[in-house]
Amino acid sequence: MFSSRLTERTRREVLQLTSAGVFAGSLSGWMPLLAREAAKSPVKKHKSCILLFMDGGPTHKDTWDLKPDSKGAGEFKPIKTSAPGIEISEHLPKVAQHMHRGVIVRGMSSPEGAHGRAKYFAHTGFREGQGGVVYPSLGSIVSQQLGSSEATVPNFVSIAGRTYGSGFLGPKHQPLQVQNASAGVEDLKALVSNTQFEKRVGLLKEMEDAFHREYKVDPANDHKTTYERAVALMKSKESKAFDLTQEPSASRSKYGSGKFADGVLMARRLVEVGVPFVEVGLGGWDTHQDNFDRVKKLSGEVDAALSALLADLADRGLLDSTLVIWMGEFGRTPHINTRGAKPGRDHYPRAWSLAMFGGGLKGGRTIGKTDKEGAEVVERKTSVQDFLATTCELLGIDHAKENITPTGRPIKLVDKPNPFTKDVV
Repeated sequence: MFSSRLTERTRREVLQLTSAGVFAGSLSGWMPLLAREAAKSPVKKHKSCILLFMDGGPTHKDTWDLKPDSKGAGEFKPIKTSAPGIEISEHLPKVAQHMHRGVIVRGMSSPEGAHGRAKYFAHTGFREGQGGVVYPSLGSIVSQQLGSSEATVPNFVSIAGRTYGSGFLGPKHQPLQVQNASAGVEDLKALVSNTQFEKRVGLLKEMEDAFHREYKVDPANDHKTTYERAVALMKSKESKAFDLTQEPSASRSKYGSGKFADGVLMARRLVEVGVPFVEVGLGGWDTHQDNFDRVKKLSGEVDAALSALLADLADRGLLDSTLVIWMGEFGRTPHINTRGAKPGRDHYPRAWSLAMFGGGLKGGRTIGKTDKEGAEVVERKTSVQDFLATTCELLGIDHAKENITPTGRPIKLVDKPNPFTKDVV
């Protein structure tokens, strides 16, 4: 099967490929799921998206839609922002200075009130199990529509939290998952000298090419492309975006400390090298108890990281081309429960908020409105599909485009939406 020159290689020499980092190409879950073939089209210029996902369902009444005169107002006070007429939580003072760049969607409403199903719905726009199909997430759709398979960095990166992958779109659009941004990505550095590494990569290429000539099947294409892309990433200058030690300490400190801060900083660095979609997770928003202390702490993390991100993107001329989204899977009850030792709020999908910045938005405005208690949407109820379609349009993606499932079924990127794009651009 292999050439006579290859058969003369010793078993030990072949096994040394592993120590070079070549066979350790998992790259935190991304590399084994790469595309079958590299695209031949040129790299396109496009917008990028950073999704900051607040896992657990953040309370809208204590962040973006305070109701100081309501029965369940809680402890937090609203403060003025850089956008006239818009007030947000006192625990987001730095973000408040960027509201002229942002839009708050206060009329969000979802049919799903359980965490797992609501998160799936928020990421895909389809209810879990609907039609017996596993649907692609927003990140995978952006990867498919805007990404380049010739890029040396992945088109979809997920940091510090669970995300939802490519569904029926297949392994090509799965995210590279980075659990801890401060630790970077595993297996990016060879464990031998450059000369030895090149020699062993050359050996691997000969083996891959010989196998591919013998067995022209999809798994062989997958395997060959996986390691070609792995090696390309290891050699690329863009891979330095994953190394936060390259960031000046003064710049890094602006984002705050912790996994979320590091993740948001990495997201900015990845957008700078052309990654079209990055998701960063921040858990802990399931505040059935001790709502106010926990939300105060979480808001502090968001305030430092989000404000630094927006300022850095603006300073680098990237804010207009980068859409930044802050959202969770639903909101929390407008009333306060008293079941535990400290008061909390429960799941509430009927009315909630999200925020969007940059990406060509005309900032300083709100979409939708809730009643005086924050319990019902009374103006411009916005579905998850409406939001996803608007996001697609802001990124230059046709949300009405259809993908075909492996069984031949056409599925629109977003099903039956009413986007609000015209109100924000």
